[in-house]
Amino acid sequence: MKNKIIVALMLFVLGLGLGNTYSSNKVMAENNTTKTVVEKSKVTVLNAQLTPKAENIMCVKPLDLVDNPDEYLNKKVKINAVFDKFSILGLDYKPAMRSSEKYITFLIQRPNVSNDIPLSEMKNFITREMAEKFIELNNGDTIEYTGTVFSTALGDVWIDVDNLTILKKKEPKK
Repeated sequence: MKNKIIVALMLFVLGLGLGNTYSSNKVMAENNTTKTVVEKSKVTVLNAQLTPKAENIMCVKPLDLVDNPDEYLNKKVKINAVFDKFSILGLDYKPAMRSSEKYITFLIQRPNVSNDIPLSEMKNFITREMAEKFIELNNGDTIEYTGTVFSTALGDVWIDVDNLTILKKKEPKK
């Protein structure tokens, strides 16, 4: 009975033409006033005021993205992470081409270790023009960024970053 109610609710929401966002264990549908979360046969309605043209952006943990890159292909994602460094990793690679003349890559730190180890399975591409606005970024700064997963070449995640925000600067060692 619960499954029939959930299916009926999902069909109703989809029938209204509301945007859907999929995650490995959640289905979310949003409109201007409410957010409905369907998780493992549970329905919860959260009241939230959303912007009229809210994009379907999936908040994703970096390791979830790396573990299931195909699930996020051509999806817009939002990631909170610790910045590692700017790099040239993955540039000019033909199956996922981004020119080194126009782009630069940045790496984030692997969140499941205590040392500063980059998560090299995730290539984050940013235009050089945008990167110039973030020359003050240092290893250890906390960032949030959004972008679209445009390729899963080599089984890795390749992201075109369209927005980057510095959330917290790492405090210098004394």
